[in-house]
Amino acid sequence: MTTAPEQQQHTKQSGTNYLLEAVNVAKYFPVKSGIFQRTSGQIKAVDGISLFVKKGETLGIVGESGCGKSTAGRTFIRLYEPTGGKVLFKGKDISHVPERILARTVRKNIQMIFQDPYASLNPRKTVKSIINEPLETHQLYNRRGRIEKISELLDRVGLNPSLMNRYPHEFSGGQRQRIGIARALASHPDLIIADEAVSALDVSIQAQIINLMEELQKEFGLTYIFISHDLSVVRHISDRVAVMYLGKMMEFAKKKDVYEEPLHPYTRALLSAVPVPGKDGMQQRERIILKGELPSPSNPPAGCVFHTRCPAAMELCRKVSPDCQEMKEEHFVACHLYP
Repeated sequence: MTTAPEQQQHTKQSGTNYLLEAVNVAKYFPVKSGIFQRTSGQIKAVDGISLFVKKGETLGIVGESGCGKSTAGRTFIRLYEPTGGKVLFKGKDISHVPERILARTVRKNIQMIFQDPYASLNPRKTVKSIINEPLETHQLYNRRGRIEKISELLDRVGLNPSLMNRYPHEFSGGQRQRIGIARALASHPDLIIADEAVSALDVSIQAQIINLMEELQKEFGLTYIFISHDLSVVRHISDRVAVMYLGKMMEFAKKKDVYEEPLHPYTRALLSAVPVPGKDGMQQRERIILKGELPSPSNPPAGCVFHTRCPAAMELCRKVSPDCQEMKEEHFVACHLYP
C-alpha cells in the first residue's frame, strides 16, 4: 500500500482542548486496469492534511467539488480507512482501533449526517426502527425507554412523534434530514460530521435546518465538522474554516481571519464570488477568475497542486510543494508567497 508523503505538521502539540485532531491524514484509492485488475495508479483524494477542532465549536471545510472534503470527513470517522497519518479523538489515536471496538466506543461518540436525505435512510425501515438502531447497538435504555427517547428526539427536531411508524418515502426532503439529525443525536455523541447536510434542500428549508443545528449545539454541547461548498452557509455556522483544494489543505484559520484577511490565492478566488453585505445592500468583491480546469487527483501537478490555476504562481511553485505554516496565531497557509 502506498503511504502518504510526509508533510510538515501545522497543528500545535496535541492538547486536551482538541476534541478531534487530524495529523497528515491521507486517503488514496487504487486505480485498477487490465483484465487482471492490477493497480496502475492512485487517486489522492486526501493527501496529507492536518487540522483540529475544539470542543463546542464548529469547523467548516470548504472547497470545490472533488477537492476531497467529503472523503476527509468519512476518513475521520473511519468509514474509509486512512492510507496514512493519524486521527486523534480526545487525545487518543483511533486510526487503527479494531472495528469491533470502534463500533462500540468511538462511533457512539462520533456520528454523521449525510448529504442525501433520500439515500441515507433505509426505505424498508420505519422512522422508529431507524432511530432505534443506534440505541439498540449501544445498548442504551430498555425497550420502553427507547420508545420514549425516539419520541423525545422527533419532537426536538420538529417532527410529530406520532409519525414514528411511517416510512421515509412519506416525508419531504427537509423532514428526512430532520430524521437523520435525530438518528445522529440518539447515541449522545460529542462530535457530529455534517457532510453537505443542507445542499440538497430548498433555501428556506436550509435555513430551518441550520437554525435547528445551532439550537441543538447549544442545548447538547455538540461539536460539528460542517462540510460544504457554500461559503455563505459556512460563514454563518462556523467558528473555524479549512479550505481544501485537490486533496490538500490550502488555508486553515478562524472564520474572521479567513473571510476578512484570506492569505491563499485560492481562498481569495473562492471568496471573490460571494457577495458581502454593505451599507447599500449586497456588494461584490473584485472577481478573481481561475483559468483552466481542476486537475485530476489521480495525476496531480508537481509542486503546489494549485500552481496550474494560480494567478500568482512562481517557478518555485511548479517544483516544490509548500508546507502548511502558521503565519499568526492559529492561521495556517500552504503557499510560497509567504516566507
